[in-house]
Amino acid sequence: MRKKVDDRIRTLIENGVKLRHRSMFVIVGDKSRDQIVNLHYMLSKAVVKSRPTVLWCYKEKLELSSHRKKRAKQIKKLMQRGLLDPEKVDPFTLFVESGNITYCLYKDSERILGNTFGMCILQDFEALTPNLLARTMETVEGGGLIILLLRSLSSLTSLYTMVMDVHERFRTESHSHAAARFNERFLLSIGSCKACVVMDDELNILPISSHIRSIQSVSVMEDTEGLSERERELKALKEQFHDDFPVGPLIGKCCTMDQGKAVITFLDAILDKALRSTVALIAARGRGKSAALGLAVAGAVAAGYSNIFVTAPSPENLKTLFEFVCKGINALEYKEHLHYDVVKSADPDLKKATVQINVYKQHRQTIKYLKPHDHGKLSQVELLVIDEAAAIPLPIVKSLLGPYLVFLSSTVNGYEGTGRSLSLKLLQQLESQSQMPTQNVEGSHSGRFFKKIELNESIRYASGDPIESWLNGLLCLDVASYIPNITRLPHPSECDLYYVNRDTLFSYHKESETFLQRMMALYVASHYKNSPNDLQLMADAPSHHLFVLLGPVDESKNQLPDILCVIQVCLEGQISRKSAIKSLSEGHQPFGDQIPWKFCEQFQDNVFPTLSGARIVRIAVHPSALRLGYGSTAVELLTRYYEGQLTAFAEIDAEEIEEPMVKVTEAAEKASLLEENIKPRANLPPLLVHLRERHPEKLHYLGVSFGLTRDLFRFWRKHNFYPFYIGHIPSAVTGEHTCMILKSLNNDEIEVGESGQSGFLAPFYQDFGQRFMRLLGSTFHALDYKLAMSVLASKINFTEQEPTTNGTLKPVGDLLSPYDMKRLEAYTNNRVDYHMILDLVPILAHQYFQQKLPVTLSPVQASVLFCMGLQNHDITYIKEEMKLEREQILSLFIKVMKKLYDHLYGIAAKEIDATLPRLKEVEMAPHSISVDEDLNEAAREVIEKMKAGNEGILDPEHLQQYAIVDKEGDFEKALQNGGGKLSASGLLSVKSNKVKMEKQGKYNEMTKGKRKGKDGDRLRSNKKKKS
Repeated sequence: MRKKVDDRIRTLIENGVKLRHRSMFVIVGDKSRDQIVNLHYMLSKAVVKSRPTVLWCYKEKLELSSHRKKRAKQIKKLMQRGLLDPEKVDPFTLFVESGNITYCLYKDSERILGNTFGMCILQDFEALTPNLLARTMETVEGGGLIILLLRSLSSLTSLYTMVMDVHERFRTESHSHAAARFNERFLLSIGSCKACVVMDDELNILPISSHIRSIQSVSVMEDTEGLSERERELKALKEQFHDDFPVGPLIGKCCTMDQGKAVITFLDAILDKALRSTVALIAARGRGKSAALGLAVAGAVAAGYSNIFVTAPSPENLKTLFEFVCKGINALEYKEHLHYDVVKSADPDLKKATVQINVYKQHRQTIKYLKPHDHGKLSQVELLVIDEAAAIPLPIVKSLLGPYLVFLSSTVNGYEGTGRSLSLKLLQQLESQSQMPTQNVEGSHSGRFFKKIELNESIRYASGDPIESWLNGLLCLDVASYIPNITRLPHPSECDLYYVNRDTLFSYHKESETFLQRMMALYVASHYKNSPNDLQLMADAPSHHLFVLLGPVDESKNQLPDILCVIQVCLEGQISRKSAIKSLSEGHQPFGDQIPWKFCEQFQDNVFPTLSGARIVRIAVHPSALRLGYGSTAVELLTRYYEGQLTAFAEIDAEEIEEPMVKVTEAAEKASLLEENIKPRANLPPLLVHLRERHPEKLHYLGVSFGLTRDLFRFWRKHNFYPFYIGHIPSAVTGEHTCMILKSLNNDEIEVGESGQSGFLAPFYQDFGQRFMRLLGSTFHALDYKLAMSVLASKINFTEQEPTTNGTLKPVGDLLSPYDMKRLEAYTNNRVDYHMILDLVPILAHQYFQQKLPVTLSPVQASVLFCMGLQNHDITYIKEEMKLEREQILSLFIKVMKKLYDHLYGIAAKEIDATLPRLKEVEMAPHSISVDEDLNEAAREVIEKMKAGNEGILDPEHLQQYAIVDKEGDFEKALQNGGGKLSASGLLSVKSNKVKMEKQGKYNEMTKGKRKGKDGDRLRSNKKKKS
């Protein structure tokens, strides 16, 4: 059945052809492929030139094979099943047979870069990613069509819940539900694109494309030759320089006026031959930068430049540049194989990319590719071309600049994604230095002429293309204008961290969209290499969360606050022990959970993956607020938040704190596809939530993975993050090693001994340090010594420590032999050259940086020991790196050796002293009782013996011998004899008439003598003890 096609569809196609603008059609339905033929026919009628070429992109398989013989077999099978009438010619089959169609798998989409097509067909919507969307749409020329095929849907809002292929990569064991927020925003943005129409498989326009109702046919002002104003200007420019060599032939290859002016600027700098110019070419994707550079290099060859070096992140990026070098020199009447040869790469990974062109028409000339981090090999260079400079780290780009002609090209925005640190920092610096030629400071590039060129006109389509504007808005590509100037920079202590609700952020409301563009602008302005796929990761990944640092918010003003810092966090861990053991046994790491799996692999530990943690994916600060403490404040607040210091909630299980799920199909009414009204969701939660109002996830650690540089490592180390892994192979693009660091959070679930700030990570950090030190002489031999010393973080100041040797130090004899000590002594006394002890330096350096030799060294002395002992560098390398003279380095080295020798000699002397024979010393062991106790005991013994003696003397029988018989008579006689008076002593003698008992007397005298002898000896011994 024939049906009249809606005139608005034809009008849209014709308007696109007239204005050289692209148009986009989204066809919903299982029979959508049949309408491709009709759209292609309408496009062919509108285009004056030959039939438009077609690019057909798909995921795995086509309904009809792209191979002719296979397609014939498929048609035969369809006829046998009765699905194809052989008498009726299928228009689609004819279209496939006769059309000039290029088929491309999504995974091979890189090979279509640089090609141009009149129509692009995208099927298998679930396999599309933002990168693929931009890459394929960019190949369509002005006036061409982009057709997106969707399978039959009951409602367009079912895209909100469609499971995309990329979601498989976003899921982890603990976070398995991915939300299709990007699809929701994609569908809502289509409704606002003026050059996009959504229709069913019968070409009925759906209500979402209601804007097309008022479409009118446009008229274009053209001259008699059919040229627009810009095309006439370009033609006049070519005619003006037609007879000038080498400018004329090269300008003839230019496609736009902007490109022609850029080539003239480059050639002016080349023909000047002062070699003091730096020319920067800034443009968006598809403006012809690489082609302009290639034509300029061809002009340099014609001008006689001998050594031309070209650098880019990869030789594959230079495909267009080398192609236009060949086109340029061919236009200058050079012949391949006769005047020049093209050298292809032998590396299979580079797919035979051109790496060198040798020219020998006038004299030997070379155009050679150079890796960015091989800047030390730049010798005798006259012209250096840096393509895609924004994708190369800023320090490397700075080191590439020198006293020669430099051409820079950079993509400000585009689907490959770049950081704008180049245009924001380096170009501003070069521009300011070129204005101060007199202040020529050594090491800077002042006094050079600097020129910046911008290309605004696209090669494939005209300016103002609506598809380009829509795509830039959808993928946040052109966000340079979204970096607002901050009126007031608050003190970091006044700032607060807020949680960003992603449902609201990607809802396509006007305020949410502005906030999203500002967030992405900070990412692009930072040092990260950005990609449109990052936007889908931010939107859909279930484990990712966003935080922003804002100053004091004035709620009375109805405006969005300034974003000072953005942090993107990915929750990781909570992997079952069974999965960890399986991963270790198989040696396979699943997608996601980078830090747990890497930790599990490095330490063969199956417990750590079961812990929960968060990896800081990105942290970007506003370019006007760098190095003011906002990044540090954001990290500190995030740490406190996950430690539970910012919230006052009671303990809640993790299941209870999940974010409430918003019903994404609430906008879909119970209506057919032709009556459905698509609009942004209502009743969304607040965009920003203060951290006090949100319960934190329970985490054990925070982690970061980044390219290892001194500034970044210093920043994270300042916040007590400890490294546990550094990749052995540096990045081919940046030359940086991957570094992963961790910080333990205060958590009651892990028992930790007294291990300082590193917490439960202390033993792992110690093991990492030992492994890193052992690899410094081989794998990390080329690592910057300052960075390597920062990673190792060994103590070099022992002034506050008592001079006691560490117990872990081996005996000196195990480290150094007596002959080694003699050689070391001879060197410290200036009797031999330092080459005599080079074999001892690694031994001493390892012991010193393991803090087993507590000798205080200055930082410069420690650096010399580090370079010579651990990294095995020679004096020449140290001289270049430290900017010191050879004599100074040797003076520092001998001072280090003297200190270490003195310390080792002291240890060896003590060891020898401990082995010498010595006199046996008399041990003066103390008594078990005190002197007072001993005297008291002796006194008791004397008293007891005295008592025993007195008992024998006072015996009545013994005393009877002294009794007076006539008591009164004898006393009277004695008194009379004395004259009746007593003597002065008061004693009176009366003679007894009884005989003494001689035997008894003798016995008493003997016992008395013995007592006296014993008592005397005891008194004498007591006197000795007291003395």
